[in-house]
Amino acid sequence: MAATSAAPSGADTGTPARRPGVVLAVILITQLMVILDGTVVNIAMPKIQHALDFSPSSLSWVQNAYALAFGGLLLLGARAGDLLGRRRVFITGVSVFTAASLLGGLAPSAELLLGARVLQGIGGAIAAPAALTLLMLTFKEGPERLKALGLYSLVSSGGASVGLVVGGMLTDWVSWRWGLFINVPIGIGLVLAARQVLSETPPETGKFDVAGALTSTLGITSLVYGFIRVAEVGWTSPEVLGAFAAGLVLLVAFVLIERRVSHPIVPLRLFGNRDRVAAYLTMLLVVGTMFGMFFFLTQYMQGVLGFSPLAAGLAFLPLTGLLFTSSRVVPRLLGRIDGGRLMITGSISVLLGMLWLTRATIDTSYLSGVVGPLLLFGLGAGMIFIPLTGRALAGVQPEDAGAASGMLNVLQQVGGALGLGILVTIFGTASRNSTASAANPVEHAREVLTDGVHAAFIGSAIYAALTLAVIVLGVRPWAKRPAPATAPAVESEIPVESIG
Repeated sequence: MAATSAAPSGADTGTPARRPGVVLAVILITQLMVILDGTVVNIAMPKIQHALDFSPSSLSWVQNAYALAFGGLLLLGARAGDLLGRRRVFITGVSVFTAASLLGGLAPSAELLLGARVLQGIGGAIAAPAALTLLMLTFKEGPERLKALGLYSLVSSGGASVGLVVGGMLTDWVSWRWGLFINVPIGIGLVLAARQVLSETPPETGKFDVAGALTSTLGITSLVYGFIRVAEVGWTSPEVLGAFAAGLVLLVAFVLIERRVSHPIVPLRLFGNRDRVAAYLTMLLVVGTMFGMFFFLTQYMQGVLGFSPLAAGLAFLPLTGLLFTSSRVVPRLLGRIDGGRLMITGSISVLLGMLWLTRATIDTSYLSGVVGPLLLFGLGAGMIFIPLTGRALAGVQPEDAGAASGMLNVLQQVGGALGLGILVTIFGTASRNSTASAANPVEHAREVLTDGVHAAFIGSAIYAALTLAVIVLGVRPWAKRPAPATAPAVESEIPVESIG
């Protein structure tokens, strides 16, 4: 999936690195570690569920705990780099991420694993923005920076594929815990290297919008928690109603805070443009579709088709391969084809892929029922994300470029978590109401899982249909507008493709 971070202000004024090649390696490995971590854990979900006694609905928190912490605190992490110095913040973020990975690998219970995943998300939110800014400070504008950004984009788009395969290998051959342990030696090496080769940036003056970051993160978390608990206790449970009420109150408080603080984490003026709001809503929906597809298709391939974790990881390669290819081809097409029309074509492809997956049954084979949808999804998503980024940043004032592009990253994580929470509710309801009749316990479990996944795929298809509707009605590809490339804020944008 594509997100974008705009070039930081003053990106060309930093002290040149003593060893730019080593600096680039540190930044690329950090990005790979953060991207890889989501899919490494995703492919190990069935093993984690069995080892730590997660319920089918609570299992989604292994993914959502990381996504919500990472997405919710990402803008605050970027602000921390501005105010405290990027080198210091980068080292702190990588250290937190590394320690959390060790704790997660050692976790003896579900609660401790989820706590470790939250800490990983916090570490990632601190380290990732600082790493990207340090890259911009290290390489001056021109061919050197473009080459560095190309490598950064390549690592980001390929990291998910690597994570699926590596996660499958580690889960199959050693233990799911090694999907977390693998970050420890890498993180230690990054901290040691960063201390030697990274130059500190001078701190800026300003304030942290801690209240805004906390109310937005806790508000979304409450809503996601409510949706996930519905799957087990129903809509009328006081616990569920309380979670929804708390979420709404916190989000209202967030809006009020952002209207009053001098340095808001999300300037509300960003939402005054209809096209930008439509782009943000599209990101929220399409990533929700993707997170749900990844999560439940993993369950289906391992629990129904009988794939090993490694085989399941390799099975996703048609999708990730097409996403990677699209990230190279689509930018060239944008000069000849309107981006809005590409987005419509892509969303139709995603919708067709999800509708195809709804036909999956207990007897479906990988070749007949999975490969085709993955190809359609990969092709379609690649057509959506890159033009979507350009439309979200078109016309943004230079002082808002970082916040505008950062919002895409935030919506990527929050949209995935919220979408998965809703789909888990659908999955849980369908599983409870399953008409599975097999006498054999193993076959009965396969039938129940198939019924639940089928319902979740229908929910994902509805998400995909809503994505298409928002693009058609909100993005309005037929409307004439200035080319995004002429907008000052877009000239410095950095494409970052990731799958998570």
